[in-house]
Amino acid sequence: RIVTNWSSVKSFKIMKKILIIAIIMFSFLNNTNASYDQLAHEFSFKSIDGGEINLKDFKENVIVVVNVASRCGFTSQYEDLQNLWSNYKDKNLVIIGVPTNNFKQEPGSNKDIKNFCKTNFNIDFPMTEKMDVIGKNPHPFFTWAKDNHGRSAIPKWNFHKIIIGKEGKIVDTFTSITRPSSKKFIDLIEREIKN
Repeated sequence: RIVTNWSSVKSFKIMKKILIIAIIMFSFLNNTNASYDQLAHEFSFKSIDGGEINLKDFKENVIVVVNVASRCGFTSQYEDLQNLWSNYKDKNLVIIGVPTNNFKQEPGSNKDIKNFCKTNFNIDFPMTEKMDVIGKNPHPFFTWAKDNHGRSAIPKWNFHKIIIGKEGKIVDTFTSITRPSSKKFIDLIEREIKN
């Protein structure tokens, strides 16, 4: 009888795990029927240096938009992003870093952020000013990404990556866990560059 009860408990735990995995998988499904009334190229950001970063200037480029922060466990990914930029910027890749304090890990000013990035990682890819990427007032690009690609486009944490193909549509997204130096990330970038 004890064995039977233990079996039931074990079965329940397995079913619970399967249910949780299914919920997670369905919550990240992309919106494959996106209408794309707008393309990414219609958006612009205020630059951390002043002026504008217009995505229309990057037509025919693969664009990686990544929300960044200076005090995050994933901050070392700045190095990967800079290496990616150095290796592929002459092959039609653009990286745009979007500092945000939505996850309470970027408290500094735009000047602080710029100094941190330059001093620690020698960042020279385009960076926006600090802004919201989630919440009540996200930058319109992130609302557009969610509306057209679904929940997987919503940043769950810092260093969430949104990949825009040359046609101005979202190709894929990657969570913080996927490093920009990973094989699957690089493979996608190289494939999109060749398209």
